[in-house]
Parts: sequence; structure tokens; C-alpha cells
Amino acid sequence: MTNILLTGASRGIGAAIMTTLSPTTSIVGQATRAIDGLIPADLDQPGAAQALWHAAMERLGSIDVLINNAGVFEANPIDSNDEDWLAGWERTMRINLTASAELCRLAVRHWQSRGVPGRIVNVASRAAYRGDSPAHWHYAASKSGMVAMTKTIARAYAKDEILAFAICPGFTMTGMADEYLASRGGDKLLADIPLGRVAMPEEVAEMARWLALEAPASMTGAVLDVNGASYVR
Repeated sequence: MTNILLTGASRGIGAAIMTTLSPTTSIVGQATRAIDGLIPADLDQPGAAQALWHAAMERLGSIDVLINNAGVFEANPIDSNDEDWLAGWERTMRINLTASAELCRLAVRHWQSRGVPGRIVNVASRAAYRGDSPAHWHYAASKSGMVAMTKTIARAYAKDEILAFAICPGFTMTGMADEYLASRGGDKLLADIPLGRVAMPEEVAEMARWLALEAPASMTGAVLDVNGASYVR
């Protein structure tokens, strides 16, 4: 059975991925606080990603697939004072990008040391390509970095049968998206989505399941969009 470590498993897309994969895999999830058997790890704190990896290894014995889904979407207006703006930038980078990079590194080294294949699925965002609101420079930059990291891993380690994929959702019906839709004038924002609705968490979860378990090896490095045609490349 495939052993999977999933970050950001307590709600939204992460909870949907957990539900989708649980029947057919051995999956452990992370959350900021201990809840429902998830491993507690505050990814804003130094050492948390490494501690999470080792805790997951203790539970599973080995890890075959890493799914980086944890992230924050917090406004950071440019007219904040300098100290607050920088703190907001760095917090988002630590959680959305740095922690993911730490876990990717640990995963690659784990698979290389054992001479086994592995898969990484990074949940990024449409913002990686389209950008985001004036209060979310940091969010867009972190997700763009995640996409670039995914492509780099794919190119560097395909020879070791280590595959890397990214998913770029647009707005998804999660708590974070609900708040943002309301703050931006939901109907007007939805008018920008040709499909006429935001994605459901289960749709993103199905893509994560397929990439984690079934996607052909030649797809490594691929970035898949889930945005109702609101941004096409």
C-alpha cells in the first residue's frame, strides 16, 4: 500500500484529499494543531517541517508520496507599516514555500538513499501565473516559487524515478475562498470564471489522487490548472 504524507489536511482541499486517498492508501496528515489524529506542526516555526517528516516516518516506516498542500492566504496591504508588511511577507513565504521546500528536500534524499521511486504533488495556485490582488504579492510570489521548484525537481531527479507535479487551482470552495469572494464582491468575481462557479475541493482532490497514484511518469514536471477557464495558458 502506498504511504503518503499530506500537509494542510484539516480542512478545505487538504481534507478532501485525505478523504479521497484514505480508502486505498496509508496516509498521514498534518495540521497546525493536534486534531483528528493529524500530526501537529506549525510550519511557521523553524524545525517544524523536519519534525513533521520524522513523525510521519515513525508512523509509516517509509514515505512514497509527498503532497504539499498547507498554505495561508492572508492580506498584506502595501500601506501597512514596514515591519508588519515584512513580517506578513516572511510568514507567508515560510509556510507556503520554505516548509514545502524543506519537505521536498527530505523526500528526495529519502528516496535517493533507498534507491526507490517517489512522487511529489505540490498544490500551488492560479496566482502563480496570473498574479493576485494588490494585498497579496506575497501569496502569488510563494505559489510561483512552488511551481518553479516543482519543475526543477522534475528535471533534476527524473533519472532517479522521482516525479514531481503541481496543481494550480483558482478559487476553490474553502473557508479561505469564501472570505475572499465576499470581500471582493462575489458575483463580480464569479463573472470572471467562464464555468460560472468556483472549483469544489473534491475536484482538486481527484487530481491530487491521480497524480499521486496513477499519472504516467512522462508527465513529470506538469502543472495542471483547475480554474474553470478563468486563466488559460
